[in-house]
Amino acid sequence: MIRTQIYLTEHQRNELAIMAKSLGKKQSELIREAIDRLIDQAGKTHRKQVLQKAAGIWSNRTDLPDFETIRSEWNRGL
Repeated sequence: MIRTQIYLTEHQRNELAIMAKSLGKKQSELIREAIDRLIDQAGKTHRKQVLQKAAGIWSNRTDLPDFETIRSEWNRGL
């Protein structure tokens, strides 16, 4: 692990200390867990935004093959 210094407000520090004591964890552990959740949430949000931007990007293309026909041909082969 890499040691990192952060600044907390007095309220944040007090609440963190209370939570750590009640959960039986170290404050640093709670901070790492919170950062992991933030990173995970940001990653999911980014993926969702990328997928939303990509949705329908080929909907108006006229140079693509008829996928329904291709799929029905595949299904006949099963």
